[in-house]
Amino acid sequence: MELVCGFSLVLVSLAGVYSGHSLRYYYTGVSGPGYGLPEFSAVGYLDDQQTELYTSDIGKVVPVAPWVKKERPEEWLRRTMTSKANEAIFRHELKVVMTRFHHMEGFHYGQVMHSCELRDDGSAVHLEQVRYDGEEYMYLDTRTGTFVPHKDEAEITTTRWNSPDVRAGERIRNYLGKDCIERLKRYVEYGREDLERRVHPRVKVSGRESGDTTKLHCVVYGFHPRAVDVRWMKNGVDDVPTYETTHVLPNPDGTYQIRVSVDVISNEVDTYLCYVDHSSLEESLLVPWEPKKASDLAAIISPAVTIIIIIIILLLVTGGFFVYKKNKEKYTRANTVDTSEKTKQQEAEGSSSSSSVS
Repeated sequence: MELVCGFSLVLVSLAGVYSGHSLRYYYTGVSGPGYGLPEFSAVGYLDDQQTELYTSDIGKVVPVAPWVKKERPEEWLRRTMTSKANEAIFRHELKVVMTRFHHMEGFHYGQVMHSCELRDDGSAVHLEQVRYDGEEYMYLDTRTGTFVPHKDEAEITTTRWNSPDVRAGERIRNYLGKDCIERLKRYVEYGREDLERRVHPRVKVSGRESGDTTKLHCVVYGFHPRAVDVRWMKNGVDDVPTYETTHVLPNPDGTYQIRVSVDVISNEVDTYLCYVDHSSLEESLLVPWEPKKASDLAAIISPAVTIIIIIIILLLVTGGFFVYKKNKEKYTRANTVDTSEKTKQQEAEGSSSSSSVS
């Protein structure tokens, strides 16, 4: 029976590059309503593609990836019934664990992640992990089919689940080794075109100096599938501690991106390379970071300064032209007025003289 006995694991990214395919399910239960989350949810993934979703708010399993809709309608109905049973188990077990930790109120959550992976050499790997409030609680030893506690509070639960009357670990191991693998194979056939798409990653490295240190950034983007290995190397050796790594994030076009940063001591001796490995590459990429020298900065600054000077000269010339034009218009209007008045005065005097002679 495909019942999840417990709860746990936070969503994690698969580290490194692997061959083959994996089917993973994440189950999450929270201590009660009112926290902006469904009280229970189950999410399925084939490699990096979300396949299906169940929440206590929806009340049924719905397909997410377009190609997974090829599953028979009765399969979705069966999986909905299983998810409802898992939801009831989660509610009960989460309350039990909260009592073990003396958590009578507040927000608490439990998570379970189980997976089956079928590798290219035909071997299979199974896994089930359990967490409470983000910390490891217990896990399934798939060799023996028994649960192993990570915390003292989990010992009572593992003893009960491993008992001859329950044998929860054996049932879950059997499901992961059979039903999960069979579903994985079907899903791979459904989504083969999309799953096997390979897009080479693009890499951009940069650095910002601050005092005696420099923060290096390696941005890898535009790659598919999701699994990727990115790290910094010093003098050709993987010896750069304390990475700052973002999660692998999706792009609107279906590709992915990741950024790996590290703080290093600024000097002219050590060399740094960003190492990138991806299933689309025949060979790993090694992209060097090259600090800008003073001459490089001058080459960048000089054109900028030249452009600014040209703009200033153009503004001055343009401004001078408008000032000159405005003053010229004032001068012309002044002369026009004076000449007109003088002419009128002369005509008046001429008329007066004529009248006197008459």
